Amino acid sequence: MNAENKTDETQARAEIPPEQLSLKSRFKFKCHKGVSCFTECCRGIDIMLTPYDILTMRKKLDIDSEKFLSIFTTPQLLEKADLPVVTLKLLDDERKSCPFVQDEEGCVIYEDRPTTCRYYPLGVGSLSYSGEQGDNEDKEEFFFMIKEPHCKGFDEPDEWTVEEWREDQGVDLRDEVNEGWLDLMVRKKSLPASMKLSENAKQMFFTVCYNIDKFKQFVFESSFLTRYNIPEERVAEIKDDDVKLLQFGFEWLKVTFFHAGEEMFNPKEKNGDTTAAEE
Repeated sequence: MNAENKTDETQARAEIPPEQLSLKSRFKFKCHKGVSCFTECCRGIDIMLTPYDILTMRKKLDIDSEKFLSIFTTPQLLEKADLPVVTLKLLDDERKSCPFVQDEEGCVIYEDRPTTCRYYPLGVGSLSYSGEQGDNEDKEEFFFMIKEPHCKGFDEPDEWTVEEWREDQGVDLRDEVNEGWLDLMVRKKSLPASMKLSENAKQMFFTVCYNIDKFKQFVFESSFLTRYNIPEERVAEIKDDDVKLLQFGFEWLKVTFFHAGEEMFNPKEKNGDTTAAEE
């Protein structure tokens, strides 16, 4: 079963009010140890992990990307985009629990919890792809409320705007880092269904987005840097900063898949070899 079908099933168990929310929309909510449903939202969940989620979680656990992916994720295919994604692998217990949740203490990696957890009880969507994205105000982006039957957080008096909640939960920064990843998926969704990516291209996407250690090895230990006139200061930047390397990877995939932003990757010579992200 693919990730989109699972998400549909999860949302069917929750109430999704038919209302699109803006950054200025207001709602009441607070989750804390004092609510009777504490950690219930961490069971039977379906969480798609973003590239930045994996960067921070694997660092918190002090393991490399390969090991994190093997232990804590399940590969899926995002059907409409025909692109690989990963979801959090749940425990094989009665409640299908998140591997990082404890009944009394809650999330043991709370400071590095995934983006989806930070957004809750909000969801975020995009109406359509409308060409080159400008600043945040130009995006066709909207938010919606997810009300699960068990959740008592909505009975709390704390009131927020969507914008205040995003800032408080740290998703504004995460969305900024993940912007290139989301852009790639939205661009791919906008193409006719007949325009399929090769298996090598899908593997390239997976490596760049989720296995930052392997992508770093590819960039610095293969012939990659000999193909493009990338400024030395940019090379130094991506070598020392995994977030910058990740965003660099998004830019490269954008050129490789959609021939957009090609000025950032001026080839040193025409050799046509941009397919081996797994080298």
